[in-house]
Amino acid sequence: MKINNVFSSFFFVCLLLIGMADSHSQTDESDYVLGPGDVISITVFGQGDLSVEARLSNSGVLRYPFLGDVQLIGKTVEELEQLIDTGLRGDYLIDPSVSVSVKEYRPFFINGEVKKPGGYAYQPGLSLDKAIALAGGFTERANKTEVSLKRVVDGEEVVLDKTVNETVSPGDIITVKSRFF
Repeated sequence: MKINNVFSSFFFVCLLLIGMADSHSQTDESDYVLGPGDVISITVFGQGDLSVEARLSNSGVLRYPFLGDVQLIGKTVEELEQLIDTGLRGDYLIDPSVSVSVKEYRPFFINGEVKKPGGYAYQPGLSLDKAIALAGGFTERANKTEVSLKRVVDGEEVVLDKTVNETVSPGDIITVKSRFF
């Protein structure tokens, strides 16, 4: 009898933790700001002809049925869901159920003193040290304390000096500087 209680308690705690992890990832995606190169999926439940999957271009405009050209860049996933819901509600659908998800994040780029510089697929929760590991690690000439990160913030490009524990965002450009011997 005690084994069943221990097992059921363990099972309950595992389910609770899984639920918390799922809600955290959904919150992160709803706050995610869309940019060029992202692949998104828009689903209107029960309306297959209104479901769209598209890669965002530099212009960030998507021609959406009934709504025409919709500007996507700079909007969060949640804002886009609300925009489409509001646009379809009333004239076209009584109670639309809209879901927007990011199928593929735009890449981040890493250059300088890493073994394999280039563009890499972004993964949610990616830290700077993991990004460097994806690029094959530091070269012999790398200055491990001088890493800069270029990011677009509110439409302006900002260069930040970062530590290896910082979080990387899609579209970031990481530069590992070289040291002098």
